[in-house]
Amino acid sequence: MYYFDNSATTLKKPSGVAEAVYHAIADEQLGNPARGSHDAALNALRLTESVRQQVAALFGVCDASHVSFMPNATTALNTAIRSLLSPEDHILTTVTEHNAVLRPLYQLEERGAKLSFVPVDEDGILQYQAFEELLRPDTRAVVINHASNVTGNVVDLDWIGRFCQKHRLLLIVDAAQSAGILEINMEQQHIDALCFTGHKSLYGPQGTGGLCLASKTHQLKPVFTGGSGFHSFDKQFPTDLPTVFEPGTQNVHGLAGLKAGLSYVNEHGLSALRQKVNSLAADFAHQIKTIPGVQLYGKYEEQTTSPIKMARVPVVSLNLTNWSSGDLSDALFMDHDIAVRPGAHCAPLIHQALGTEKQGMVRFSFSSFNTTEEVTHAVKALQELAKESM
Repeated sequence: MYYFDNSATTLKKPSGVAEAVYHAIADEQLGNPARGSHDAALNALRLTESVRQQVAALFGVCDASHVSFMPNATTALNTAIRSLLSPEDHILTTVTEHNAVLRPLYQLEERGAKLSFVPVDEDGILQYQAFEELLRPDTRAVVINHASNVTGNVVDLDWIGRFCQKHRLLLIVDAAQSAGILEINMEQQHIDALCFTGHKSLYGPQGTGGLCLASKTHQLKPVFTGGSGFHSFDKQFPTDLPTVFEPGTQNVHGLAGLKAGLSYVNEHGLSALRQKVNSLAADFAHQIKTIPGVQLYGKYEEQTTSPIKMARVPVVSLNLTNWSSGDLSDALFMDHDIAVRPGAHCAPLIHQALGTEKQGMVRFSFSSFNTTEEVTHAVKALQELAKESM
């Protein structure tokens, strides 16, 4: 199978990831962290804290205790929004957001919060001047993705961070598509909460991810409560980090795999990985843009005159004349053994903005395990399908 659905989850992982998960179980050395003083519990605690340190180093988190592990970015975003924001707040977000951001915000809106959405242009690029235009005295936060899972466009987090610092706003970032590809430094970019997942470009297992908080103090509210391993007679759940967001038993076996995925990223380097995946995506986009009937979405050319830094993640979304995105995806798989993602990609507002809410898009997304030979195969497949539609 030619797998181009890496924005959903990376299918091929570094060999060390599977080995780490296997040994985490088979070696029978990992118990429940922070739930005992015997070797198995202590081994699990050491592993968990080691991964916490790796994550903190990758994202520029000053204090590793401010990294809380969760099953995925969706849980992390729900947790950040529910813990840090309130129904009295006005919140700035964008039309490029995933439902993992939109739906928690809509729930908060039902309780009284006010939302404003920054629009995009015809290429899906944010209209940055709208941040100032939509700002209100009661604005509390900006909640935004670092990179669109639909267009592949990247937000200028440096600009957004300065805007939030200037106006004393919280900045909550969805890094599901950027973690493991783009440089992120929470302190330098003034990010208050960074939500990441482990199973995409960090090459970890599904069921891993987390929430990173800045070093500044926030009034944290637990979203889920239960056992914490200590203060068991207290009626209220502890509010110290990372415990406040880690009730119950951690996914220690999954975190062992995430540790191996992080090691792969560190060994190869973000710059080298980014260069490889973006080169594959750019080569693919360049070859298919001249195919009759192909429509590409997103911004691919650099704007050297713009004060906003332009960048991409390795996502290429397209449509083909006379094909629905679902039918094209099925044909790619059934006839050419190519796995892609059709439809709305859980991001309805960007499809409305680009006029694809009915047709959807077909998304190709790349990992460091894709090859130029696979790109050539995908290009030929689209060429053949385009001929069928003429």
